[in-house]
Amino acid sequence: MKIGLLLPQGWKSEYAGLSPEVAWATTARLAGQADRLGFESVWLFDHFHTVPEPAEEVSFEALSSLAALAATTRRVRLGTLVACAGFRNPALLAKMAGTIDTISGGRFELGIGAGWKEDEWLAYGYGFPSLHERLDALGEALEVLRRMLGPGRATFEGRHLRVRGAINVPRGLQQPRVPILVGGNGRNVTWRLAARFADELNLVFLAPDEVREDLPIVRERCLEEGRDPASLRVSLYLRDQDVQEAGPARSDLLAELASLGLDRVVAFVNRRSQAPEVQEAFAEDVRAAGLELAPPEPETWGGPEPEEAVAGVR
Repeated sequence: MKIGLLLPQGWKSEYAGLSPEVAWATTARLAGQADRLGFESVWLFDHFHTVPEPAEEVSFEALSSLAALAATTRRVRLGTLVACAGFRNPALLAKMAGTIDTISGGRFELGIGAGWKEDEWLAYGYGFPSLHERLDALGEALEVLRRMLGPGRATFEGRHLRVRGAINVPRGLQQPRVPILVGGNGRNVTWRLAARFADELNLVFLAPDEVREDLPIVRERCLEEGRDPASLRVSLYLRDQDVQEAGPARSDLLAELASLGLDRVVAFVNRRSQAPEVQEAFAEDVRAAGLELAPPEPETWGGPEPEEAVAGVR
């Protein structure tokens, strides 16, 4: 089982009171540290307003941030957990994915979902369609992404979306294409879309017993779509409260999830504190669970690190 980290970017108010310069230096430094410590991947949320309430605080946009991190990291994979299908034309999103994958040397993963945070949809002028409409549009977005990230020119005509002879070069370096991840716990629609279009399904905030109950249903969805269940990876975004404290309980949780057959877990260990010791302690707990990280590397990242960034890390 692979281990990924969500990076702080401000969405959960982890950068309240910090300047944009200090906040970005912290995000970049923690991405570099995750790379050096041997974590498999780093991820960013795709949100515009803080949660639970919108606040005028630093909250970095995901895709542009990942493009910057693609140029300052070496081996860690980078992805969105998950991009909102309604925020960007999916043809444009495919163009961005191909560009970031190229910048990173083939390390980008495109996570996408239907979206849910009504206040930011309305504030940014997207309206807020019903859940049925958002899921229907997600299905069309996945169809567009598959065509845009595949060979040749993309054409698709749907109820919500259309592309006509769209060219997408570069499509990225990975073959056969940039991996697509679908995020969500919807058994009836989201999991069927993942089985039809995605390389990975990401579950959210489920306990081990819930994962154990749901994995057979994910396999059923694959069979319903005529797909080998073994070809769809399944990952889990861990509940934030379960990964903030270092020690045996966290290691035991990781070991239990690995025993269930998950392909990857992603943890937001830096939600409460952005101190470097947080990632280091999590790496120790990962190894205590019997899981592997890539061999650590010496520090090579030379990005900006203003003095106040150190003082601002809590």
